[in-house]
Amino acid sequence: MRGASEESMIAENKLRKRLRRPWHLSAVLLLGISATVPAQDALREQSIAAQQAQAELQDKIDTADDATREALRELRATEREAHRLRAYNAELAPLIERRAATIEQRERALDQLSVTRETLPVSMRDMVESLRRWIESDMPFLREERLARVESLKTMLVNPAMTPADKLDRLLGAWRAELDYGREIDAWRGSLVGNADRQVEYLRLGRVGFYYLTPDGDEGGVWKASAGEWQALNDDQLGELRKGLSIAREQRAPELLALPVSVEVTQGQARNDQKRNKEARS
Repeated sequence: MRGASEESMIAENKLRKRLRRPWHLSAVLLLGISATVPAQDALREQSIAAQQAQAELQDKIDTADDATREALRELRATEREAHRLRAYNAELAPLIERRAATIEQRERALDQLSVTRETLPVSMRDMVESLRRWIESDMPFLREERLARVESLKTMLVNPAMTPADKLDRLLGAWRAELDYGREIDAWRGSLVGNADRQVEYLRLGRVGFYYLTPDGDEGGVWKASAGEWQALNDDQLGELRKGLSIAREQRAPELLALPVSVEVTQGQARNDQKRNKEARS
């Protein structure tokens, strides 16, 4: 009986030991789980921090890329502007050279102008005197009017209110007026040269022919410069003179006139007249 009782107790103890082991295992598992939770939280925080750092780094990269692209755009715009300026400078270079040459030429002219200003008054007086001598030696058409113009020029030269440029312009205008007489055909009524009491019709053909015709048309003459007097015209020449007067008054179509000339033009005189005209225009 005793032996059976001991065996029963041994069996019971074994059973208790078996029943006690799962509780120890559960405790170990609970302890392991408890230790794992903080580690997972730390890992999660590290992951979040890494992601934030990665996002911040990406933002910096994106910002750097935007700045680089903007700098590249500015660089390209600057290069285009530099190319445009180089082309513009190349286009302006010839113009600047021409302007520089013009300025240099004007500076030289200004240097010479000071010398010209000193000699201009004397030159203008000489021109007025030359004009007077020319009129006095020329055919006597409108002589009083032309000599009055010369006297007006003399008065002008001593007028302090006029600038040298204005004086020179007026003097050249008087010379041009005299030159124009040699290219014009003109007719007018006036006192006969040499007989102021007699009114006649005048015809002038440039500077080669100077004629008069009485109002009744029965008498006329041609001025002979070599003799300094009138030479009578015959009936045929009087007819030509009447035609010439009609042409000058635009009452008749132009045509050739068979009239004697007032001045016999020689080669030497022609050269002198050309020289005088050239000097007057220069």
